[in-house]
Amino acid sequence: MKHSLCKVSAAAFQALLILCLSAPIAAASNFEMPTLERIVKTGKIRIGYGATAPFSFTAPDGQIVGYSIDLCRRVTEKLRERLNIPTIEIEFVPRTPSNRIQLLNEGNIDIECNSSTNTAERRKSANFALSHFYGATRYVSLAKNGLQTVADLKGRSVSVALGTVNVSDITEINRTQKLSISVVPVDGLQSAFDMVKDARVSAFAMDEVLLSMMIAQSKNPSEYSLSKEKVTEAQPYGFMMRLNDTEFATAVNDALREIYKSPEGAEIYARWFESQIPEIGVSLHMPMSDMLKNAFANPASIQ
Repeated sequence: MKHSLCKVSAAAFQALLILCLSAPIAAASNFEMPTLERIVKTGKIRIGYGATAPFSFTAPDGQIVGYSIDLCRRVTEKLRERLNIPTIEIEFVPRTPSNRIQLLNEGNIDIECNSSTNTAERRKSANFALSHFYGATRYVSLAKNGLQTVADLKGRSVSVALGTVNVSDITEINRTQKLSISVVPVDGLQSAFDMVKDARVSAFAMDEVLLSMMIAQSKNPSEYSLSKEKVTEAQPYGFMMRLNDTEFATAVNDALREIYKSPEGAEIYARWFESQIPEIGVSLHMPMSDMLKNAFANPASIQ
């Protein structure tokens, strides 16, 4: 009886070992499969989204919406036509500024549809689609403190969201202008904004359009002030994709090029930046910049 149990245990162990060894291989095989090939095989695309209105956010009814989401929905439809398949289901996957590149390169999302700044450093870790927005970095502070310029931050504390380019933006200006700023990294945009609200820091440095939206959505918008002086000039935003998946990146850019050069691109922009946004009841009153108009008329990748 004892001998029989040993045989069963050995067999079970061998089966478990085979399962454990084969699982990573299967996962790796799926991850290494080119994205377009996997979309055809599964009928599904995985889109990363954030909590950053008006680019991507969850509406009160639970739907994932936003300027970036509308663009990516149209891209998905054009991919469906290109691949000649009946449907492509969109699986929305939440991401944060600090985990977005990790989720992308580990294969949990196929494309990040939000408001990621396209920088040379980031292009070492991800592929960027044709630019869909340009935005500068500013800071928000309590209006009663009268802070408006970069020099006004001298000797003060400034929160920044981990995983954003604004960390390096404020750190660089702190170093070059010798401002003695106390930089406070925080995990999440809302947490960084709340530190200003609670007077735990003097300011929060972030992309100007996101700060404008956060102020508009706050309980008392008049309590906050967006700096008149920029921390950085306007920088391009792009959808991030995995490195070394050239075929998918080409297909996405081909789709975006069609959208941007058609009336549809301007219409999608106007819906989120020039009109009342029904999902949150605010309007940014932000006409398309000349820089973005040119990018839509002459779409080109940034090297």
